[in-house]
Amino acid sequence: MELQTLTYLVVGITFAIYIGIAFWARAGSTSEFYVAGGGVHPVTNGMATAADWMSAASFISMAGLISNMGYGGAVFLMGWTGGYVLLACLLAPYLRKFGKFTVPQFIGDRYYSQMARTTAVVCLLVASTTYIIGQMTGVGVTFSRFLGVSSETGIYIGQAIVFFYAVFGGMKGITYTQVAQYIVLILAYIIPAIFISLNLTGNFLPQLGLGSDLAGTDVALLAKLDQVVKDLGFSQYTTSSAGSMLNMFCFTLSLMIGTAGLPHVIVRFFTVPKVADARMSAGWALVFIALLYTTAPSVGAMARLNLFGTVNTAVGLGSGPDGQMVVKSDVVKGNADLFAADASLKYEERPDWMKRWEQTGLLKFADKNGDGRIQFYNDATKNEAVKAKAEAAGWKGNELTVNADIIVLANPEIAQLPNWVIALVAAGGLAAALSTAAGLLMAISSAVSHDLIKGVFKPDISEKGELFAGKVAMAVAIVISGWLGLNPPSFAAGTVALAFGIAASTIFPAIMMGIFSKSINDKGATAGMLAGLFVVLFYVFAHKGIFFIKGTEYLGLVGGNNGFFGISPEGFGTVGALVNFLVAYLVSKASKPVPAHIQDLVESVRVPKGAGGAVAH
Repeated sequence: MELQTLTYLVVGITFAIYIGIAFWARAGSTSEFYVAGGGVHPVTNGMATAADWMSAASFISMAGLISNMGYGGAVFLMGWTGGYVLLACLLAPYLRKFGKFTVPQFIGDRYYSQMARTTAVVCLLVASTTYIIGQMTGVGVTFSRFLGVSSETGIYIGQAIVFFYAVFGGMKGITYTQVAQYIVLILAYIIPAIFISLNLTGNFLPQLGLGSDLAGTDVALLAKLDQVVKDLGFSQYTTSSAGSMLNMFCFTLSLMIGTAGLPHVIVRFFTVPKVADARMSAGWALVFIALLYTTAPSVGAMARLNLFGTVNTAVGLGSGPDGQMVVKSDVVKGNADLFAADASLKYEERPDWMKRWEQTGLLKFADKNGDGRIQFYNDATKNEAVKAKAEAAGWKGNELTVNADIIVLANPEIAQLPNWVIALVAAGGLAAALSTAAGLLMAISSAVSHDLIKGVFKPDISEKGELFAGKVAMAVAIVISGWLGLNPPSFAAGTVALAFGIAASTIFPAIMMGIFSKSINDKGATAGMLAGLFVVLFYVFAHKGIFFIKGTEYLGLVGGNNGFFGISPEGFGTVGALVNFLVAYLVSKASKPVPAHIQDLVESVRVPKGAGGAVAH
């Protein structure tokens, strides 16, 4: 079957399944709308949590970042998975025992303050809204490439699908839809990785293929990739890092505590029956997430080697009898010259996948030396030997620009896999983006309807009225997120930095101190959240522009690019969290102590039910 038709068919079937599940599991009460009635099985909740977390950033972008960064990309693997260890050990069981619907409700009750609750709502809305922009934009990119429509039309379609199963189903509908979406996205991620690993190494497990020799040779895949990228002026794949060791640490920790502080993830642990189930859910979520995250390094490395092999025949990859990419062992063993005149691919002979991606604008070619061939290398390298070889070969600069976000989506096409695999990847990319968008919209909806309308402005609102307000809030959030996805104000890496930075520097410290400290009071918590929010916004906007508007940067006020001890804005959430903890402690010390009944509440949340004193024998 022709690729476009097959893609329509596979994506259409998955969308029909999502809408059908939402209709079957539609919410009829506020409990079902907010927390799926509190009766979700831990394994089911773990799978839904995995889909909720593994967004377009995980499915589409992460392997591309690892592909470009190499070893430095480990910050995403350690940060985003390590956050679930924190959730399982430090947050999930205690929040479930507290028994509230939302994170702001916990903060408001624990800190006995409507101001603290409202501040938490503001932080939640800013973090969730900025995060959702990337999901809607990812939907647009995926639709524009695979369904032959504009990215704007793709976002409209995505809005409609999310509207059906999120507004009508609430958390109950979202939960069971996310289970289906997890199955789709994990199959779409792993199946192409298995195919590519078999083609390149003969090993069907991508995790093992990453450390194996290229098929028919005694040359390790990573050793060959290292040699290719170094010869072409890029950083060595297996040793490159994301800045200084301090920046690596702050970056990783910010992603970890940002993960543990993201409200759309935390709220999933209110949907299980018991406290023990909350911890089990986190464990199962980590298992389901690990399937993708342990595969990502293989996908990143193999995709990069495949890309170099496509545009440079001296790498030693080519088409096999069935059309799929295979290893040319004699070329690999011979260590051919990457700068040879006939090594670079002729532009007119480029494969069909390059033509298709050129139409999206995410892959671009500029023939700088007019030879009609594609030269792909790092023309900004400081390696004099590489510069000399490029000049001797008549190369006038890098001619191929590849957006990192297309690596996973294009990988099956680069490796020339069957059409059904390519169609499955399209469905997986949409499932990843839509599942997280739904979770974020649920967090936004509950914050507005339950925490603001019922909790602050109209406490006597009926359950029916609150449910209606929640659905209206979600519908409005869908419209706003779609508009921002259509008109992103120079977002990109800054969006992720801001979303995680805000969660790490505001919500996570407030929850941690709320559970493990009886001395932090209402004024301390509120001041801490506001201080953390200000510090992160100030540093991120200094680099990215105020509200990401180009031309409004003020790097001079923060000591230049990464001016604070070399820490990048993506890792500044760690500093914001430290500021939050410090301010909260100092303000609490200088103001009235926590009331006795709140201290008793904190103690009851921390102590296992029925625990008694030690008995001497």
